[in-house]
Amino acid sequence: MNRLYNCVFSILAIVTGLAGCNPEPEQVQPLEVALKSNWSFRQMETGPWYKAVVPGTVHTDLLLNNIIEDPYYRLNEKQLQWIDKKDWEYRTSFYVDKDVLNNDRVELDFEGLDTYARVFLNGSLILEADNMFRRWTADVKGKIRAGDNELVVLLESPTRKGLEALSAYGFQLAADNDQSENGEMGADRVSPYVRKAPYHFGWDWGPRLVTSGIWRPVKLRAWSGARIESVKITTIEITSEMASVEAEVEVEVARAGRYWINVRQRDGVPRDAIPRDAIPGLHLVKIPLTIHNPKTWNPNGLGEQYIYHFDIELTNNDKVVDETEVTAGLRRVRLVQEPDPDGKGRSFYFEVNGKPVFAKGANYIPNDIFLNRVTPDRYEFIVKSAADAHMNMLRVWGGGVYEVDLFYELCDQYGIMVWQDFMFACAMYPGNDEFLENVRLEAIDNVKRLRNHPCLVLWCGNNEIEAAWGPYDENRGWGWKQRYNDEQREIIWQAYDTLFHKILPDVVQKYDPGMPYWHSSPSAGMGELASYETASGDIHYWGVWHGLHALTDFRHYRGRFMSEYGFQSFPEFNSVKKYTLPEDHSIESPVMMAHQRSGIGNLRIRQYMETDYIIPADFEQFLYVGQLLQAEAIKLAIESHRAEMPYCMGSLYWQINDCWPVASWSGIDYYGRWKALHYFVKEAFKPEILVCFEQNDSIKVKIIPDDPGNESFQVKMTLMDFTGKVIWQNSRANIFPNEISSRPLSEILHNTDPASVVLVSELMRNDEILDRDLHYFVKPKDLKLIDPQIKMEFLERGDDVAVTVSSKSLAKNVFLFYDGEEEQFSDNFFDVLPGESVEITFPKGRSTVQNYRSLKALHLFMTK
Repeated sequence: MNRLYNCVFSILAIVTGLAGCNPEPEQVQPLEVALKSNWSFRQMETGPWYKAVVPGTVHTDLLLNNIIEDPYYRLNEKQLQWIDKKDWEYRTSFYVDKDVLNNDRVELDFEGLDTYARVFLNGSLILEADNMFRRWTADVKGKIRAGDNELVVLLESPTRKGLEALSAYGFQLAADNDQSENGEMGADRVSPYVRKAPYHFGWDWGPRLVTSGIWRPVKLRAWSGARIESVKITTIEITSEMASVEAEVEVEVARAGRYWINVRQRDGVPRDAIPRDAIPGLHLVKIPLTIHNPKTWNPNGLGEQYIYHFDIELTNNDKVVDETEVTAGLRRVRLVQEPDPDGKGRSFYFEVNGKPVFAKGANYIPNDIFLNRVTPDRYEFIVKSAADAHMNMLRVWGGGVYEVDLFYELCDQYGIMVWQDFMFACAMYPGNDEFLENVRLEAIDNVKRLRNHPCLVLWCGNNEIEAAWGPYDENRGWGWKQRYNDEQREIIWQAYDTLFHKILPDVVQKYDPGMPYWHSSPSAGMGELASYETASGDIHYWGVWHGLHALTDFRHYRGRFMSEYGFQSFPEFNSVKKYTLPEDHSIESPVMMAHQRSGIGNLRIRQYMETDYIIPADFEQFLYVGQLLQAEAIKLAIESHRAEMPYCMGSLYWQINDCWPVASWSGIDYYGRWKALHYFVKEAFKPEILVCFEQNDSIKVKIIPDDPGNESFQVKMTLMDFTGKVIWQNSRANIFPNEISSRPLSEILHNTDPASVVLVSELMRNDEILDRDLHYFVKPKDLKLIDPQIKMEFLERGDDVAVTVSSKSLAKNVFLFYDGEEEQFSDNFFDVLPGESVEITFPKGRSTVQNYRSLKALHLFMTK
């Protein structure tokens, strides 16, 4: 008997001699079948039945049957607010072989019901659901029959059910992002009372389209004897020679008997399973494993993302009754919060495998309002885009959904750490027992589902609720407290305290012990509110944008971990044309205003633009300049955060993606086009960067690598005018990370016109250029640009097309595009120095354009 597999059932799971008292069950092969065909739907008890797609939503099924028009086109959203006020009915029929009924258990498993559902099988009520985020299972043995079966799912109006819950609770809870007026509900904001994706009720970047549907798969499952309910793989200890791992297997037993569990690391040494006798019920089996010469999982850019595969087999009488596969990565994660030596604050950073990691990334929202439309390719595109931009973290924001397994598998694969919010954002929530228990079960479902992913590094209770309520200071918060009397305040805070300080951390501690839990973002810690100046916890900095701070204030407000900040832009013209008509092409048009959900958004863009740029009269050029403005702002923020290592150890901007076509803070628009922001982020998050900035009449240069180490670099600086004439040069070797090199402005400029020159700084190691910074001495609107007379030459290279861009004088922010086409360029919105050339590649197979010379270019000189 091998000690490594000496599994121990909990005391309640062991019944000595039980196998001798009961006959071993006759096993039937387990069955799991997805019910995804033959679905139809209708408005409840009215009208004809129409074809439906499951998984799906009412909105997408109405669209499929041409009953409604595209909700994202022009102003169509406004005409579709009736949908969430109605009840809907889905039905299907399926055939069951009589042998299936011989199983001990026959179940219908609903991975996601949105949201209020009553489920009937052959006329019998089998399930009532009220939480979009939970998995619902119904025991149908005795109700299912051999032959044809009818399954009916009745979906009640989520807004009507929300109104009932609001009325029962007795008063309105704060939920400022709920666009109740757009939803024709006046001041009644029902989203806090409904366990449903908050962003469906509207946000300042999203529409109000409140869905209903069977949004995740439905499966018929039959089994006998026992089944594997869940598996948790935990790294106990890891060295370069050996890893100690524990597999915790949860087994559901339907019939008493003797069972064997075998957990094997694939390609590892086979081990004998150990028999145990068990009575019906749930049992935990803990199995210690040893892996020699282990390979670790590491964040993107910091090592390999090695994934181990574990095969778990449950047998009885030498027959396999259940088996599953689990993947996991070997890694140790810590959220380090240690007091500063001066006692003025605490650190806040993630340590992976004993190494501090500067978190480089963005906040992530769902990729669509209609989640069934998000394809595997779309998930991979977003996660790969993050990795391609040198990111190592995405924060799954609490106003969306707990994502599908594939999303986390891709983050495992690409080395993207996940900061995972629970689904609570920018609202206060009920505290009645029924609601809290519903949330507790929701948390258990999702913690158990996601805990094996090595990408997961943090569970966070909520988004911005502590900051909004301001519990520890009457003068802090968003003015929410002042809306309520003392009795209501006590009820609201009691609910918050119970939910985020007790229930959720208890679930994490029980089902994912050792994983960090952070109660709210932003926060300076328990009992401490975050501000732009706090020296502990994480910060959401919105001084730039909402506070109208100057862009340069990104240099001044830098906390321990910048978990939110951002700046808006519109999608590019090719994207805007997809949801508009020519008469809509003004940012003040009703359509463009409807696709700008931040009330101040268009004004803010214009306010900031007129400070730094000439505002173009041409609509297409306005969109282009707006993207440059956004990109420069976030690049400045990222460089400033990285320059403060190790005091600041995280920079996650808002946001990487969109859920519909809209003006927003995203770096990738709804149609998958990288904005200027994402191209700039790709540069700002490189493993080694050089930052050049002006301070006290001097030019200062700082080298910032991901891993400071002890390696030195070389820096070459060249001042040239826009025709390429070199005015000043300087080279310096043996510059170490975080060392600031300074030169007086007067020495560099030599009395030249600062509006006609650029300082080119190159970071080198052994004559290899690692990074290049172009520093301009005046704002873009004041640059004395010359017509660059751009030339483009094309060369087919395998599956790619290479275009070489050259110019006689400085070409500022060259934007390449095809009319109507969606191309992914290796770089874009780039500067071309006079006399130099830049080679850009893109996949030729993705374009329907046969003549590559139809590629167009827009640059800043053209906007004057």
